[in-house]
Amino acid sequence: MEDITRGGQFLVKETKCESVFTPEDFTEDQLMMRDSVKEFVDKELWAHKDKFEKKDYAYTEASMKKAGELGFLGVAVPEEYGGLGMGFVNTMLVCDYISGATGSFSTAFGAHTGIGTMPITLYGTEEQKQKYVPKLASGEWFGSYCLTEPGAGSDANSGKTKAELSADGKSYKINGQKMWISNAGFCHLMIVFARIENDKNITGFIVEYDAANPNGITLGEEEHKLGIRASSTRQVFFSDTVVPAENMLAGRGEGFKIAMNALNVGRVKLAAACLDAQRRTITGAVKYANERMQFNTPIANFGAVRSKLAEMAASAYAGESATYRAGGAIEQRIAARDAEGSSHSEAELKGVEEFAIECSILKVAVSEDIQNCTDEGIQIFGGMGFSEDTPMESAWRDARIARIYEGTNEINRMLSVGMLIKKAMKGHVDLLGPAMKVAEELMGIPSFETPDYSELFAEEKELIGKLKKAFLMVAGSAVQKYGPDLEAHQQLLMAAADMLIEIYMAESAILRTEKLAKSKGADNVKEQIAMAQLYLYHAVDTIAQKGKEGIASFAEGDEQRMMLMGLRRFTKYTNMPNIVALRETIAAKVVAENAYCF
Repeated sequence: MEDITRGGQFLVKETKCESVFTPEDFTEDQLMMRDSVKEFVDKELWAHKDKFEKKDYAYTEASMKKAGELGFLGVAVPEEYGGLGMGFVNTMLVCDYISGATGSFSTAFGAHTGIGTMPITLYGTEEQKQKYVPKLASGEWFGSYCLTEPGAGSDANSGKTKAELSADGKSYKINGQKMWISNAGFCHLMIVFARIENDKNITGFIVEYDAANPNGITLGEEEHKLGIRASSTRQVFFSDTVVPAENMLAGRGEGFKIAMNALNVGRVKLAAACLDAQRRTITGAVKYANERMQFNTPIANFGAVRSKLAEMAASAYAGESATYRAGGAIEQRIAARDAEGSSHSEAELKGVEEFAIECSILKVAVSEDIQNCTDEGIQIFGGMGFSEDTPMESAWRDARIARIYEGTNEINRMLSVGMLIKKAMKGHVDLLGPAMKVAEELMGIPSFETPDYSELFAEEKELIGKLKKAFLMVAGSAVQKYGPDLEAHQQLLMAAADMLIEIYMAESAILRTEKLAKSKGADNVKEQIAMAQLYLYHAVDTIAQKGKEGIASFAEGDEQRMMLMGLRRFTKYTNMPNIVALRETIAAKVVAENAYCF
């Protein structure tokens, strides 16, 4: 177990490119799976995009049924409960490629397979799993997840919905109100969180729903939303809804834990769900740029447009690299736990929980990248991009929700740094040792030798190492200064989180590309090298800016001068890359291939 990287350790351990899983490592079986998902999406979803925009909820439901018949709803479900029992990377792969056409279907799919089914496969008793999971895996039944309330959003544990035990102890009565419930309009089962008496933590219940016999459950009207228009989103009201006592999920007061762990998986899958949307957006934008003539030439020939295409591609590439790196690490961790004799659900829970920091990082980074990507997609289309006749405006509207659900990006930023500090306190990641070393290094005299950068990525990897030092310097000093009170300094946590996020994303792009160059030869992956270098260039800028903001907000006098000097040293290139040339390399390839082609 010990040689397997732990979550958060990327900061203090050098990761070798050979140990990282990348999209180039997909097996034949995984590629076949990907292609069958793409075929389904092109035929059933992309070709009927207008139905989703016209709020055709019935079509969303029918498409979910088809996905169930094809086995896509049961990818992560163990075989003994009617699923395909595939590994974590396969789950991510299906989620990635099934989510690119429309956010409406992607939300229905994610809510059903993730938070609708998974809490039962991970926390259910054997009886609960046998009874419910096969129906959910096949698409005979659909699931939803009732956590959020009018007064309980980010503070999920503050819900007011009550569960009261009957006198004979055989059932609970649930009373309360839930809102923003995805799939509410066509679900047969709800995972409902309610509080028993005055418990500190909420409790989870499996609640069946049958419209013909509603058992005290009423649904509000469909919500009118900015995007994901054909995903069913309703309020759900419980009035003396009777639930058998054996339908409690895990133990009393365990609901908050279930909710948090379900969200970890949800976050990494949400990152995957934003990837194919980026590929499709880029491909749509470049096709348009190649056809659209202005000043007697395709607009794809203009530097201003090429710059956009290159930046969109580099972000998508980094997002893929980081998402599958984490997916591979989680799968490895699950396998190690399986080998040690853990039950599969325990192995999966602990495997994902181990990488909760990376799950939060990815959720933030990739949801913001898809927003930028669709925004630039509209811009490349110009006036046409603003029209409902082109797919860009719906892509942009659908992308907007990704920064809100599964925990807002603000909550996830603070969680990523907060969890890292907790891991350090527990001794799982040694942050203090390296942070002390950085402090000593700042007192010493810098080396003025010119290093040997002849090997591919030698300078970039050294720079990544320095960016990690910049983070350790800022976060380490902040922890020393504020201790456990750091949680109250949210703006400082947000700045530190941005540094952490950029390190993971940039390093992932470089490791993937280094691995690729070793197998294919650097000359054959010039564009990927350019994307990794371009992404790193922006990461360095962000870290310099956020580091400065952090240092200026908590240090003064000599300490502040010392740290700012260190920050400049840690964010300095020896050889500045030629950014315009990097973008040109990437754009030339994308324009020639008329698609996102990596």
